[in-house]
Amino acid sequence: MAKKRDDAKQDKTIKLQIPAGQAKADPPVGPALGQHGVNIGEFIKRFNSDTSRHEAGLLLPVVITVKPDRSFSYVIKKPPVPVLIKKALGIDKGSGRPHLDKVGKLTKEQVRAIAEDKLEELNTEDVEQAMLIVAGTARSMGVEVAS
Repeated sequence: MAKKRDDAKQDKTIKLQIPAGQAKADPPVGPALGQHGVNIGEFIKRFNSDTSRHEAGLLLPVVITVKPDRSFSYVIKKPPVPVLIKKALGIDKGSGRPHLDKVGKLTKEQVRAIAEDKLEELNTEDVEQAMLIVAGTARSMGVEVAS
């Protein structure tokens, strides 16, 4: 006889990307939290307060853990590499045709700064390897990388 898993007694994990200081009850935040019974207003108030030190609108990944009693905790991560690249170059988006149309050029110093900033969240502990990851992301966005 197979045992039934009681999902109601396990923590749930929700991963979202929310602009700093601009969380609202609109999708994706409201529906994602509402289906797990989280107090949406409390989350929004805490998140917006905790991210007020960041540049307004900077996209931040957040991992929310919801306990069976509907309490929650969350971890705010650093912005994704493409967001950091766009911020460094002052552009709105990458190229639609990255191998043909270039939208900017990153210096080696900019690549190193982004790599050092994201190092703890990348799957490497070596800055040189992290720089290769950042450079690859930049190239896939249509951004040239100085050698």
